[in-house]
Amino acid sequence: MKSIPLKMVRKNLLNIPQYSLLDGFKIRFFEKGDEHNWARIEASVNEFKNEQAALEHFTKEFGSHIDEMSMRCLFIVNKDGEAIATTTAWYGDLSGSGEISGRIHWVSVVPEYQGKKLSKPLLSEAMNILASHHSNAYLTSQTTSYQAINMYLNFGFEPYLTTTSCYEAWNLMENTLNRKILS
Repeated sequence: MKSIPLKMVRKNLLNIPQYSLLDGFKIRFFEKGDEHNWARIEASVNEFKNEQAALEHFTKEFGSHIDEMSMRCLFIVNKDGEAIATTTAWYGDLSGSGEISGRIHWVSVVPEYQGKKLSKPLLSEAMNILASHHSNAYLTSQTTSYQAINMYLNFGFEPYLTTTSCYEAWNLMENTLNRKILS
């Protein structure tokens, strides 16, 4: 499948779908040293070529905001306490206008735990955090993450259309997911 970047927006943070974790898992906030867990998880899903590159990116993006991470970055841990999934209820400027919106950032589950109903509870919790700080939210993804795109659509995110390539991406998503997305 062609990989095309795309953005999605949720115009309000009301009526967030709520999902609970299965027994044996729990969600916790970022703690000192978790940058290594974040890097391991992100490298495991091929967001970076290796853990070192992921750690360097973490330091560049979040290093000066490490205190905020303890209130915005989440991990799912298994019964052994191993971090196996992460996302960050972050923020940013979606349109370049200077208006800050909530941002779902870096949703990842290590491959051996994918398909075990972890993403929806993680996303619910992150969106609950965003709702306490922001009135709307956005995220970025790519067409190759079509299963995640489907989940985001089910959580009330909509296409954010800014360029002609957006239409190509969303037409591809409509065909892949076999659902009407664009009005």
